[in-house]
Order: sequence, then C-alpha cells, then structure tokens
Amino acid sequence: MKPAFDSAPWVADHGDAAGLPTPLHEARLAAITHALLASGARSVLDLGCGEGVLMAKLAAQAQFGRIVGIDISVAALHAARDALRLDPLAPAGRVQVVHASFTDVDPQLRGFDAAVMLETIEHVDPGRLSLVERAVFGCYRPRTVLITTPNQEYNVVHGMNPGAFRHPDHRFEWDRPKFRRWACGVAARHAYAVAFHDIGECHPTRGASTQMASFTLDADSMA
Repeated sequence: MKPAFDSAPWVADHGDAAGLPTPLHEARLAAITHALLASGARSVLDLGCGEGVLMAKLAAQAQFGRIVGIDISVAALHAARDALRLDPLAPAGRVQVVHASFTDVDPQLRGFDAAVMLETIEHVDPGRLSLVERAVFGCYRPRTVLITTPNQEYNVVHGMNPGAFRHPDHRFEWDRPKFRRWACGVAARHAYAVAFHDIGECHPTRGASTQMASFTLDADSMA
C-alpha cells in the first residue's frame, strides 16, 4: 500500500503558494546547472520537464546550444511554452518542448550530450523503472545523466509522519542505500560510472533532503 501523503506545508518543495521555487528546489536547480556546465555538455535533454523551470535556467547559459524538454502532461507543456516564450507554430529552435514519455524509446531523442531527470523517477511505478533504464541508458546513451530524487531518510527531519510521501503522485521514496544500489546496478549494466551527491542541508546521520546520482559514460563506450 502506498504511504499517505503528508500535508505539511514544506512538502510542495518545488514551489510555494505563489508559484515561486523554494530554497530546496533552487538548490537542486543550481546543482544540476553547475554539474551540466562542468560536464561540458552543449545539448541537454530534460526528461519530465514540467513547466520548464530548469530549461529556463539552462537557456540563460550560452554553453547550451540545444535544450529539449519532454513531458506527458499537456498542461505542463503549455505552461512551459508560455514561460519560455516558445511559439508552437515556429520552427524548432535552440529551446524546444515535446509531448513524450521517458518510459518510451524514441530514437529522435538520441545524440544529446546530457540528460536530466529532476525529481521525476519517484513518479514512476517501480515496475516500470526498467523501461526508463532501457530508454535513457540503453537507447539515448548521453555522456552525462543526472538524476535527483527525495531521500526518504530525511523526511523525519522535515517533521513528516512515518511512511508519508512528499507528494501525492509519488510512487516510492528511497533511502540512500536503496537509491545507490539501483543507480550502481544501472551504471554497471550500461558501462557508466556513477557518483553521488547531497543537495540541501545535511543531517549528521540522515544525509540531505535530496540525493543526486551523476552518471558518466565510460570513454570506451562512447562510440
């Protein structure tokens, strides 16, 4: 049974009541942007782009010559187009949003230097994560993949009830050992190296609120 949603005010940590990013989400955006800049990526695929908040951050960086976001929510894509000032009738330009699912293989999404899954895998049923793995790591194979997800161990620090999830659409929330086991398995199966990072204030025993895996394709596998 899926744990109940905890209604504490902080739980909607992507944005406050006015729609403005919270400090935690700002920290995630900054960490992702920094990692992408450091990777040298020039093209970025935002898997589950939502309303385009990360894409707007990336569009402000001249390094990124191509930024494409995909999402299954038509409403979110409309909001992203408005936020990014994209004309749906204009030819595809530097920034583009596409209606698609990151659980489906789409050969047109190959060829990107980097892919990001920002607070998205926890919205996928665990039994379908193999489809995400197949699409992202098996088919698209970007040189860099960045994945962030809630750290379940930290929920108690936020004052949440035991077993509660941070959002009603979350299908799971993993502790650090489970996330690392999953990520290491993905990396081993697809010839990536993986490193882990904390995002947000760190608790001495429970880590940080957000955990990030940074995957790098082994040089010998980039052909």
